[in-house]
Amino acid sequence: MQEIRVDPCGIKIMMPKAINHLLRINSISNISANILKQEMLSLGGDAAVARDALTGKAKKTDCLLIGNLAQFNRLKEKLKRQPFGLGELSGQLGQALSNYESNNFILRVGSHKLNLSRRAHIMGVVNLTPDSFSGDGLLLTNDRIIDYAQRLVEDGADIIDVGGESSRPGAKPVSVKEELTRTIPVIRALAKKIKVPISIDTHKPQVAEAALDAGAVIVNDITGLTNVNLAGLIARRKAGVVIMHMKGKPQTMQRNPVYKCLMVEIIKYLKSSVKRSIDSGIDENKIIIDPGIGFGKTAEHNLEILKNLNELKVLGRPVLVGPSRKSFIGKILSAGPAERVFGTVSACILAVQNGAKIVRVHDVLETKQALCVSEAINNA
Repeated sequence: MQEIRVDPCGIKIMMPKAINHLLRINSISNISANILKQEMLSLGGDAAVARDALTGKAKKTDCLLIGNLAQFNRLKEKLKRQPFGLGELSGQLGQALSNYESNNFILRVGSHKLNLSRRAHIMGVVNLTPDSFSGDGLLLTNDRIIDYAQRLVEDGADIIDVGGESSRPGAKPVSVKEELTRTIPVIRALAKKIKVPISIDTHKPQVAEAALDAGAVIVNDITGLTNVNLAGLIARRKAGVVIMHMKGKPQTMQRNPVYKCLMVEIIKYLKSSVKRSIDSGIDENKIIIDPGIGFGKTAEHNLEILKNLNELKVLGRPVLVGPSRKSFIGKILSAGPAERVFGTVSACILAVQNGAKIVRVHDVLETKQALCVSEAINNA
């Protein structure tokens, strides 16, 4: 429009007409669904509902709204005057659309400021676990571990994630004492040597507190911040947090995980976790969400998440994805963990194109180079 010299006011009016959305609303009354359908039809859009909702046989239905942004904006105003809970739905609809379009993510943790809106960031993995699935937790001495982490930063890591307990399928729990022994000396030393934020990969409040004392500024919690003590600690310390979705526990999560609707369930879980975190006093702008690739998901589930990752944008928080060297890549390539570098890079590029703001990887240099090329093409 700018190239053909359309009037700026005209561009502002026409742009929403060029942005199309499919917006799913879960479990509303058939009365509300029928009103929504009529309203969308009157605006030139449409709404798909269950057949039984149209006939009155079903009392509730999911509803898929079909339209452009201009139509949705007009729908919001019309719904404000409607009964049957549609006035409240108007506000939820507006929030979801606003979240989806938002790209203004500035993460401030400790003395660090990460502009996640400008480009995708890389979280480099430092495993201090001898039973890590990827076989990278065998550095033996703290000096070697610190050298390794420094090299990840030189290769392009924007965040270093330190973990002392394996979360691979079937992994055995580690005591608080052992986890502290593995992680705290390393974090304390790294905090003096690297200039990027350090994350502690833990779900234990005692470990998180010691790590924050040692210089970490982010807590990466695979359990979705279900521990109220951990949430309270993060709030008091004004730390960043990664909230991940996991179905089950590491010991059992891969025993035939089943979902009725994968993305709906992940979004519902993360939405509840984010609300619980904010209610605990955590700054919303310090929250990152993670759909939990490989945590209670089959290979097919992982592919579905990556394909539909942009749906998570309705939550309004930056998305982190961790596909690095995971078994679904090995299944596709018939390759062991050390041979999954190119598969990991491919998954990361697709994830970023679909809305991921942070990718958590072992192979930082390769991922950094691929992202640089991808970003150059997108910005051309």
